[in-house]
Amino acid sequence: MDARVTDIAGIDTRQLFDVVVDLAPPLNIGQGRVLFGAVGGSFEGPKLRGAVLPGGGDWATFRQDGSMTLDVRLTLRTDDDALVQMTYGGRWIIPEPVRDRMGNPATRHLVDPGSYYFRTTPVFETGARNYRWLNDVVCVGSGYPVEGGIAYRVFEVV
Repeated sequence: MDARVTDIAGIDTRQLFDVVVDLAPPLNIGQGRVLFGAVGGSFEGPKLRGAVLPGGGDWATFRQDGSMTLDVRLTLRTDDDALVQMTYGGRWIIPEPVRDRMGNPATRHLVDPGSYYFRTTPVFETGARNYRWLNDVVCVGSGYPVEGGIAYRVFEVV
């Protein structure tokens, strides 16, 4: 194996923030498309924290194999009043044995996150001076349901 490939093969991450998105009742658009509208929420991490503003959401597509593709757009307001656009795609793969519990809003937050695959790739855009560094980071996230919404641990790839 080429030594150069070995040198770059590792990928390290560090926590950027945790985010909780409060969701409105889903809107079934049809043909597997559902809008999960964001009505608020919060985020907090070592370098930034604040609120998820209402008005964004996830224009999700449910595939016949039981998986879901994500198409999310959110606006974040930091605690020092900067606006950050957060967009991401991703996949939520729910194996057959847990689909019934995941489909029930009363039990989905109780399902062990290790029993499904829920990953995202957030991208950020902002003109705020203190947060312009976000425009240049690559991130990955791991999602899980919470009561009344969805949550993610977001990591910066370093």
